[in-house]
Amino acid sequence: MQQHWLPLSNLDLLLPPVDVGVFFCYKKPEGSIVSFTSMASVLKKAMAQALVSYYAFAGEVVANTVAEPELLCNNRGVDFVEAYADVELRDLDLHNPDESIEGRLVPEKKHGVLSVQATELRCGGIVVACTFDHRIADAYSANMFVVSWAEMARSKSISLVPSFRRSLLNPRRPGCIDPSLDHMYVPISSLPPPKQHYQPTDHLISRIYYITSEQLDELQSLACTNGYKRTKLESFSAFLWKMIAVLAAQDGFKSTKMGIVVDGRTRLGEGDEEKASSMSCYFGNVLSIPFGGQRVSELMEKPLWWVANQVHDFLEQAVTKEHFLGLIDWVEAHRPEPALAKIYSNGGAEGPAFVVSSGQRFPVSKVDFGWGKPLFGSYHFPWGGDSGYVMPMPSPAREGDWVVYMHLFKRQVELIEAEASGVLRPLTSDYLELSNYQL
Repeated sequence: MQQHWLPLSNLDLLLPPVDVGVFFCYKKPEGSIVSFTSMASVLKKAMAQALVSYYAFAGEVVANTVAEPELLCNNRGVDFVEAYADVELRDLDLHNPDESIEGRLVPEKKHGVLSVQATELRCGGIVVACTFDHRIADAYSANMFVVSWAEMARSKSISLVPSFRRSLLNPRRPGCIDPSLDHMYVPISSLPPPKQHYQPTDHLISRIYYITSEQLDELQSLACTNGYKRTKLESFSAFLWKMIAVLAAQDGFKSTKMGIVVDGRTRLGEGDEEKASSMSCYFGNVLSIPFGGQRVSELMEKPLWWVANQVHDFLEQAVTKEHFLGLIDWVEAHRPEPALAKIYSNGGAEGPAFVVSSGQRFPVSKVDFGWGKPLFGSYHFPWGGDSGYVMPMPSPAREGDWVVYMHLFKRQVELIEAEASGVLRPLTSDYLELSNYQL
C-alpha cells in the first residue's frame, strides 16, 4: 500500500487525544474443539483483510507544519496481543470495569491508531477488545469497522465500505457561524486555568448497569406527561440529571450541566440524496455536544417531564444541518489553534457536569467472528475530562433493555446506586446467564 496523508476534518480537530475502548465477551461454543490459537488466527487474518478498506486504522497520527494532527497512512499495522486470564467468563466483574477490564482485557494503545487484544478465559471463552484513537474515529465509525471485521472472519463481503471523503465536511466560503457555537466550544487558549475539582476527595470511576425496557417505558411515560413526546434517551438523561442534582445540592452547588452527543451524519445529508448516501458510510468524527445548565433547586423540585423538556430544548439547537455546517465553519475560523467542547473541560467549580452519548447503534449482535454472537459487549471510555460520561447501549440479552456504561464521580455513583436501585441494576453474572439463555 502506498503511503499517503489523510488530513483530519474540522470535526476531527475538535477531539482531544483520547483513546476509546470497546470489548466483546464470547462463550466457548457447545461441543466445539476450536482452540484459542485457531480463533486468534481467524481474528488476525480477518483484521488484515478489513484493514485494506479501513486503512486509517493501520496508520499513525503525526503533527503537520502548523502542529495540527494528520493521519499518515503508512500501513504500519495494528498491534495485536494474545493473552490468557485465569477466570471464568461468568465470574468477570463486569459491573466494575476499572478492575476487570481496563488494562487487563482492553489493551492500552501504545502506538498507532488501533490496538487489539484477544484474551482466552479459563472456561474456553474469549474476550475480543479494541482501543482506538478518538481523533480518527467516532463510535459510528468504530462500529462499522468491527462489523466489517466480523464479516471478513465469516468469509463474507464487507456490507458497508467506508468513505474517507473529507470534502464532505469542507467549510463554506464565506463561513456562517451562529453565536451559539461560542457558548458550546472554546479555543484551548481561552480555557480558564484548572480549578478545584468537584470534590477534592472524589474521583471518577467506571461502572456498568442494566435497565429493563419496562423501566425505560415508565421513565418515558413520566417524561411525556402534559402531551409532550420525548425519546427514551431524553427521558433517561433527564432522570440522571435529577440524580446528579441531588448530590450537587448536598455539596452546595447552585447549578449543574448536562450535554448530549449528537451524530451529524443524517443532518448533513438532508436534502441531498447523494451526500446522504456518502455520509451513511463516512469514517471519522461527525459529532457535536450541545449542553444545558440548570439550577439545582429546579432540577430537584420539578417533575421529570419538565427536566426532559429542558433536555429537548438544548438538543434542538444541534440536530439541524445548519448547526453542523456552522460548526465546521467555526473550527475553520479558529484554526490552527485547537478547540474543545466546553462541557468536556468543565472544571467543576461551577458544579458537576456530565455528557450522555447514545450507543443505540452499538452492533453487539452483529459482531460474530464465527463462534457465535457475543454474550456481552460494551464501550469502555474513561475519557480523561473533568465531566462525567454515560453511554447507554442495547442489550443483546433482551430486546428493548439497555446496558449503561457510566464514568462518573464515585460519590455520584454511590448516590445513584442508593437512590435509583429500582431502575439501574449493577451488571452481575446473572446477566450472562440471561444472555446465554436468550442467545
